[in-house]
Amino acid sequence: MSRLGVKIFLAYSALCLIWGSTWIAIRYGLESLTPIFSAGVRFSLASIFIFILMRVKNISLQTDKVSIRLYLMMGFFSFVIPFGLVYWAQQFVPSGMAAVLFAVYPFWVVIFSHLRIPSDFIGFFKIFGTVLGFAGIVIIFSDSFVGDISNYLIGMFAVVLSGIMQAWIALSIKKFGHHLHPLSMNFIPMAIAGISMILIAFFTEDLSTLKFNQNAYISILYLAVFGSIVTFTSFYWLIKRVNLVILSLVAFITPIVALVLGYFLYGEVLSTRHFIGAALVLTGVFWANLGNLLKLRKGSIIKAEADEK
Repeated sequence: MSRLGVKIFLAYSALCLIWGSTWIAIRYGLESLTPIFSAGVRFSLASIFIFILMRVKNISLQTDKVSIRLYLMMGFFSFVIPFGLVYWAQQFVPSGMAAVLFAVYPFWVVIFSHLRIPSDFIGFFKIFGTVLGFAGIVIIFSDSFVGDISNYLIGMFAVVLSGIMQAWIALSIKKFGHHLHPLSMNFIPMAIAGISMILIAFFTEDLSTLKFNQNAYISILYLAVFGSIVTFTSFYWLIKRVNLVILSLVAFITPIVALVLGYFLYGEVLSTRHFIGAALVLTGVFWANLGNLLKLRKGSIIKAEADEK
C-alpha cells in the first residue's frame, strides 16, 4: 500500500471510530447541558481552535465567490439545519430508528453522484454494497420499529431530510471545493453553526437548567476537538481523494462502533441480531470496495507483466 493509501486508511478509520464514539460524548454532556446549546458551544469552540491552527500553520482563508458560497451553504445546510433537525427529532424518535433513517444518506449520495458528477463512477459493487450495508443497519435496529410509528412521522421526516441535506452538501464540496484547504473549509461554517445554534438555544431551550460541571467540560472539549476538528477536517480531506459513495458508508460503520462502546462503557446488551446486522454491514462495505480492489489487483498484474518484459 502506498503512503497515500495508508493515510486514506487511517483517516477513514479515524472517522468511523471517532464519529462512532460521539454519541457517548453527547449523551454524557446532555446530563448537564441542553442539546442545541451544547452543539452551539461545541462548534464555537471548534472554530476558535481551527482559527488558531490556521494562524500557526499560516493557512490563508479563501475568499473568492465560490468559497464564500460554499462556506454559507455548509454553515447552514451541513451544520445548523441538519444538526438542529436531528437534535430536535431525538425528542420524538428512538435513537435506533434515527440511525436507520439517517442511513439513507449513502443512497442519496449515490443518486446525487449520478446526477451531478457522472464521471465519478458508481457501478454494481458500490450499489450492491450500499444496499447490503443498509440491510445490516435495519436488522441491528429492527426493534426500534415496533409500535405505532405514526407518532414519530414528523421526527422521522426531519432525520431523513438531514441525511439528504448532508448528501447534497458533500456532493457540492466534491464538485466545487477542490481549491479549499480542509481547515479553512471548516472555520467559517463551524463559526456560523456555533453562533446560530447558541442564539437558537436562547429562544428555544430552558438555559436555567444548564450545569457547567466536569461532564459538560469533558463532553464539549472532546466533541469540539475530536468530534468536529479531527473528523470534519479528515472528511473534507478524504472527499478530494476517495469516491464519495465509499466515504458515505462511514454512516453504516459508526452505529456498530457505538454499539461496541455502549457494551463496554454502559453495559448495554449485544444480541444475535446485532452480530448478524454488523456482519452484513461489514460485508456491504467490503463489496462496495471490491471494484476498486479488483482494479488495483489488475493494475498490479499488468505492471508486473510489463516489468518481466
